[in-house]
Amino acid sequence: MTVPVVRFTIAGQDALRGLGRAYTVVYDGNCRVCTRLAGVLRKWDKREALEVVPSQAPGVTARFPWIPLRAYADALQLVGPGGQTWQGAAAIEQLLDLLPKGKLVSWIFKIPFVHTIADKFYRWFARNRYRLGCGEHCQSRPLDVAFRDN
Repeated sequence: MTVPVVRFTIAGQDALRGLGRAYTVVYDGNCRVCTRLAGVLRKWDKREALEVVPSQAPGVTARFPWIPLRAYADALQLVGPGGQTWQGAAAIEQLLDLLPKGKLVSWIFKIPFVHTIADKFYRWFARNRYRLGCGEHCQSRPLDVAFRDN
């Protein structure tokens, strides 16, 4: 999904450019699985095209105001040039295309119905990530408490 963008400038710097990298990956820094995967992304990013930051980092929500707060709890966010934004399985697909080692796997998204299956699997994984290797401290799912629908 792509969303129209408002350009922000902070102290004369384009807020979207971050560390001067073309893409910013925003992940759940409270989740061990997500944090490990962020480390893999940093390692695979030989061209330094990615800025990888936890959603809890100061200024993230101000930098990307078009991304709803709940979206950070629901899925990985990838913000590209001009503010184009992908989330969840679509972000993973885009990342695979960007990373040299990812190209070995990205072809799978060309198979019919893979997008649908990947999205369903991603949503299941994201809902259960606190039970899949994150440890007891994550069982409380702090983001669910913060974003409970009333």
